[in-house]
Amino acid sequence: MAAAAVAALLAALGGTLWLAARRFVRPSVQQLQGGGNAGLMHGKTVLITGANSGLGRATAAELLRMGARVIMGCRDRGRAEEAAAQLRRDLLLAGGPEPGPDAGGAAQLVIKELDLASLRSVRAFCEEVLQEEPRLDVLINNAGIFQCPLMRTEDGFEMQFGVNHLGHFLLTNLLLGLLKSSAPSRIVVVSSKLYKYGDINFEDLNSEQNYNKSFCYSQSKLANILFTRELARRLEGTNVTVNVLHPGIVRTNMGRYIHIPLLVKPLYHLVSWIFFKTPEEGARTSVYLASSPEVEGVSGKYFGDCKEEELLPKAMDESIARKLWDVSEIMVGILK
Repeated sequence: MAAAAVAALLAALGGTLWLAARRFVRPSVQQLQGGGNAGLMHGKTVLITGANSGLGRATAAELLRMGARVIMGCRDRGRAEEAAAQLRRDLLLAGGPEPGPDAGGAAQLVIKELDLASLRSVRAFCEEVLQEEPRLDVLINNAGIFQCPLMRTEDGFEMQFGVNHLGHFLLTNLLLGLLKSSAPSRIVVVSSKLYKYGDINFEDLNSEQNYNKSFCYSQSKLANILFTRELARRLEGTNVTVNVLHPGIVRTNMGRYIHIPLLVKPLYHLVSWIFFKTPEEGARTSVYLASSPEVEGVSGKYFGDCKEEELLPKAMDESIARKLWDVSEIMVGILK
């Protein structure tokens, strides 16, 4: 029995080491994107929500490396300052220039406070951007919250629908004028494959009658896709494009509300280390849609791993998309 147990343990360890070896030889982000794009975004201003951690921070790092001027829209200024300092250090270590002022004296890495759970904060943030920024080339709606307990935003919305959809809906609409005047410009929306398990429940959008954290997350991610497709329709002829993506399964702090039993945590961390994408790998498609000449003029599409993917019929329902848009306008106060 003891020999069998030892043999099983050695087999499991061998399998883990083999998978870990495969993990180490994954190509880098630069290799997967072809490399040699260090100046591709020079002179362009990019705004990223939730840029202080996870996918947002990795996206900011790569776009800085490509020469972009990056505005970090973050809820926690202290954490954003720490992230910005690390981004500057990493860029210097990689041999790039320190993101100091550009030729016009504007900082290349800017922090602005943005709480997507507060429409007041979103409006104040956009007012500041419109006053201070002469152009906006790319808006990346990246921030999100994942399967949290029932919580409400400052305005009383269910948190996941409020942050993942409504906050970004208002943000994008308030910045559309600047994006249009900066055209050609791009909007990138981060969704999730989990949209497949959601539906838009117009009878209880705000979870007043019932709350299921998994369904509400999937509903908010489906809303991201429907919003993208309806916005693409409305932006036809403006030279402003909008596309939506899923990043895959990524090791970030998005799962902080998921309870994992203490005894299972070591195994979970091992599995996530081997099988989940790093934030840098997860950010590839965001960076691709923000920068690549290959998607110039492409709009209203859904991407994964830098390739266009098919959507389920419910994510392409134009009548649902228009109804969601109309309802969202009323919820965020664009229409009274």
